[in-house]
Amino acid sequence: MDAGGTAGAGEDRGEGGGIRTALAGLTTRGRSFLAAGIAAAICAYVLGQSDLLRVGLLLGVLPLVCVVVLHRTRYRVAGSRRLSPGRVPAGSEARVHLRVDNVSRLPTGLLMLQDRVPYVLGPRPRFVLDRVEPGGRREVSYRVRSDLRGRYPLGPLQLRLTDPFGLCELTRSFSAHDTLTVIPRVEALPPVRLSGEAKGYGEGRQRSLALAGDDDVIPRGYRYGDDLRRVHWRSTARYGELMVRREEQPQRARCTVLLDTRGVAFEGAGPDSSFEWAVSGAASVLVHMLERGFSVRLLTDTGDSVPGEGADGFAGVSQGTAEAAGLMLDTLAVIDHSDGAGLSAAYDTLRGGNEGLLVAFFGDLDEEQAAVAAKMRQRSGGALAFLLDSETWSREPADVPGPPEGSGERLRMLRESGWTAVTVPRGASVEELWRTADHERTTLTSPAGAKAAR
Repeated sequence: MDAGGTAGAGEDRGEGGGIRTALAGLTTRGRSFLAAGIAAAICAYVLGQSDLLRVGLLLGVLPLVCVVVLHRTRYRVAGSRRLSPGRVPAGSEARVHLRVDNVSRLPTGLLMLQDRVPYVLGPRPRFVLDRVEPGGRREVSYRVRSDLRGRYPLGPLQLRLTDPFGLCELTRSFSAHDTLTVIPRVEALPPVRLSGEAKGYGEGRQRSLALAGDDDVIPRGYRYGDDLRRVHWRSTARYGELMVRREEQPQRARCTVLLDTRGVAFEGAGPDSSFEWAVSGAASVLVHMLERGFSVRLLTDTGDSVPGEGADGFAGVSQGTAEAAGLMLDTLAVIDHSDGAGLSAAYDTLRGGNEGLLVAFFGDLDEEQAAVAAKMRQRSGGALAFLLDSETWSREPADVPGPPEGSGERLRMLRESGWTAVTVPRGASVEELWRTADHERTTLTSPAGAKAAR
């Protein structure tokens, strides 16, 4: 992830504008020298002291000479930036490598290098570079870290030139920028077998009609462009028209990860809020299911599907696992609360009975939205819900002995409709609740559990 720019340190578009810029670059020391020179010259004129006039001229002319010399210095310096890595989980560090090349025929003076970074990534890095010989280079690096996910611009890179006396400073900016993407934290999940997942795990596979794969004994009518080697002569003789063999190929099981982003469903803000837990949980499940061979898509309460490529909006079949995961993690890096108040749009997006496994991260549900969520179970092969209660997350853990009555009622509604539903207490890990969900599913599907449920 390289980005570079070349700046002619000392080259300006207009001579007059360049001189004014150089004069504005006078440091406090330079301005003090200039003021002292003017004051000495005035006193020499009033008192008639020629020696004092010489001192005043020296003090006043020296900063101006430094301005002219620095303004006419024609350094040509190239700068580049490299991020390692360009996508980093929240709470982890990335290293930024800066490189400065002197592409002119003159050696540079003292250079001060400064990169502009957002406040959330840390303090603004500054470096002092010694004289760079013609054709030489200098490399420096610094680290950035953010506990908040998002996309953060880096740059532009600024180069400060100064004279040997420290009377004048000029700043030149490179034009190139880079972007650091801070994605949600992703937890490694164990390969449990939840309800509806059997078709994606192990050897179980769905099969669909396609143009390549194992031969199917059921023929179909010949279509223009079909390979004549696929003609099924026995069926052709039987039906009296040209028939070809249909073929099938394995198709990976599907998984839809539903993320509730309604602003009214979550309380609190910051890296330890319930919404950030839900985003991190969705990211963990997306990566896990892609690694397990599923075709995965991310769905929000607004009905938006990510990455949305292809007719069905699922990723993983035509895309590489890393590419598909990167697209969805980049989306989760910048996802924010929606203005919606309901889950109807997400319910309408789900198609009847062909969604495979549905994993949902719900915020606070009222009775109406819990009923909508319960109906979603009818449109999936298996359903797993993580129910967060924003009220408990907004309090201190010691003040919350257990889930409130409202949360327990919503949990019961989801379970009665066929969801494998678990409540999310504050401080719980995604990996821990993933195992808990598997235990809940095993308990409910066992004969003793089914009898107890009745």
